[in-house]
Amino acid sequence: MAARSTHVFRRSLAGDMPRAVAGQGVVITDDTGRRYLDACGGAAVTCLGYGDAEVAEAVRAQTARLAYVHTSFFTSDAEEALADELAAHAPPGLSHAMILTGGSEAVEAALKLARQVALERGQPGRRHVVARRQSYHGSTLGALAVGGNAVRRGMYEPLLAPVQHIAPCYAYRERAEDENEEAYGRRAADELEEAIRRLGPDSVLAFIAEPVVGATLGAVAAAPGYFRRIREICDRNGVILILDEVMCGMGRCGTLYACEQEGVVPDIVVMAKGLGAGYQPVGALLAHDSLWQAVRDGSGVLHHGQTYMGHPVACAAALAVQRAIRERGLLARVRAMGAALDERLQERFGNHPHVGDIRGRGLLQAIELVEDRTTKRPFDPSLKLHARIKRLAMAEGLLCYPMGGTVDGRQGDHVVLAPAYVVTEDDLDAIAERLGRAVDKAISEARAA
Repeated sequence: MAARSTHVFRRSLAGDMPRAVAGQGVVITDDTGRRYLDACGGAAVTCLGYGDAEVAEAVRAQTARLAYVHTSFFTSDAEEALADELAAHAPPGLSHAMILTGGSEAVEAALKLARQVALERGQPGRRHVVARRQSYHGSTLGALAVGGNAVRRGMYEPLLAPVQHIAPCYAYRERAEDENEEAYGRRAADELEEAIRRLGPDSVLAFIAEPVVGATLGAVAAAPGYFRRIREICDRNGVILILDEVMCGMGRCGTLYACEQEGVVPDIVVMAKGLGAGYQPVGALLAHDSLWQAVRDGSGVLHHGQTYMGHPVACAAALAVQRAIRERGLLARVRAMGAALDERLQERFGNHPHVGDIRGRGLLQAIELVEDRTTKRPFDPSLKLHARIKRLAMAEGLLCYPMGGTVDGRQGDHVVLAPAYVVTEDDLDAIAERLGRAVDKAISEARAA
């Protein structure tokens, strides 16, 4: 592809990129007419697929009626309706929404809200946040600080606030041979108790985690009972539990909120991606009523605000998306298509000599690649197997989400799949077939390097 001049400061300055010009369903078309089957929803974003007429009309109508108001002066019908929709279908107690413009912003707001609530409750000493290694919570400095993605933190370490990181709940590599999953989950959760004890129970503000870890670890769900134990530890120590469902929430795992499958209710849940399905930049947090009451009965003022929070057009888009998920029965479809995707991955990769694990929930699934299945030894990071897979998959007309550093931030490769909820059985066949060819070609290429 001949290089074209650009004034865009791209993520990668090496070489050129295809230029997308249209999207319909699960297919993106570039300006040469080439079609790409989107098996990852961009980054688990496009849950309704491309070209949804109802959502597009909701955006158009809201833009024509009222494009913007500042939330220090007004609320809007769209903001109120979206908050009502989210609270009405949330786990019990999650009652008040703050609408922002993306996942990183929502995580930042959650951290700040947790701190304000501690002050409102007369607990100014609560300042420490505990998070997990091999997690990801966003790219802004606060979100990056609580995240555990070593590569993305890398050059910014001197700017990041200190955060205590404990182990992820990663049974494929961390569970002992003589441990059942429940025992392992309890052991992993008890690291939080140990961290709180080290830091001092009265100084710990919050614990943040993804119910199903997304891109950094590759669709890893916690062991049974893990989050119930985490909830117990937080309650016993007065720690605010923040669950980051930016990638795994809004139906992606087969229930609207991923935490529903864990049997816990967080104090704050954070969402984005599938909230607006890519039709507008939007994110949100939903706070438990007890936190809202602490602010209402204390200062009565939220000490956080951003220019585009509660944006009416973003709210209208997200509302249309959430109603579509509910009214079209898409949660049941996610569960059915998720089972079908798992079947195809098991058929194609279950006996693959270099696929160590196939995992995930609903339409958030992944394969982990290993050089040796018996020892689980990863490929040499210098081979950049994940990058080879991405390039070769695109050559096959497939968009997937490979990442490196699965094991410890440096070693390991995995591929995440997160297709739209409207994906078909035929699409799933094509995904497995094309991904299989890309993986095999990438491994052959890496060995020859």
